Amino acid sequence: MTPSISPSRAADFKQCPLLYRFRSIDRLDEAPSPAAARGTLVHAVLEELFDLPAAERTPEAAVGLLPGRWQALVDDRPELAQMILDDAALTEESWFAEAAKLVERWFTLEDPSRLEPSRREVKVEVEVDGLTLRGIIDRVDVAPTGEVRIVDYKTGRSPSERFEGKALFQMKFYGLVHWRTTGRVPDLLQLVYLRDGQVIRYVPDEADLLALERNVRAVWQAIEQATATGDFRPNPSRLCSWCDFKALCPAFGGTPPPLPPSRATEETTDAARP
Repeated sequence: MTPSISPSRAADFKQCPLLYRFRSIDRLDEAPSPAAARGTLVHAVLEELFDLPAAERTPEAAVGLLPGRWQALVDDRPELAQMILDDAALTEESWFAEAAKLVERWFTLEDPSRLEPSRREVKVEVEVDGLTLRGIIDRVDVAPTGEVRIVDYKTGRSPSERFEGKALFQMKFYGLVHWRTTGRVPDLLQLVYLRDGQVIRYVPDEADLLALERNVRAVWQAIEQATATGDFRPNPSRLCSWCDFKALCPAFGGTPPPLPPSRATEETTDAARP
């Protein structure tokens, strides 16, 4: 089996090797979070909206898609409905109202009646020197003159300048996959932040993408080393406040479960759940 990695799993390891292990090797369950579930819902609506004729892609139409898309998600994962019931700060009305705000804000940033995406929610992968890079791109636009734009929606706030490079890691990763697959460097990478209505645009070049490729290769080598030694160390940070695995983390007095020896290599070679 060819080893593989996605930008989210690479980011996990860079953030905290133990987090990577819990998610990609142990495959421990994580409780559904309102923020993540809302993001999934909004992404689904923005994808489905482009099935409508251009003139019908209105804010009202998009908001109208929310209940149906949410029901489809709940049918697939019933625990999502229970998540709302268990959260004292949430009601079904407030849930949809917050999702509607994000959807409506998107219309202030882009005009879907003028867009005809080449691809949406597309799974991409390419093998580079024995390592498969894979992930899911929200949207790929191709202009009549051939320019390529890769777009990703984010339902959170835009990062400060200090963390902008971290945010662009995923987009450069997708730019690298596109380049290695098609031979063309994308003309623009675009992150659309719906919480605060900001758009980050970045024009990559081959040097950027080669540097990213070296970075990903180094991350993978570090993953292989950690797998061989069983040494996935925690890296405490303020992000620990939102981690579902604190009770198992040595940094907080916990004890990780035994590393499954028969699964270690197998799971890390397919650590590509975006």
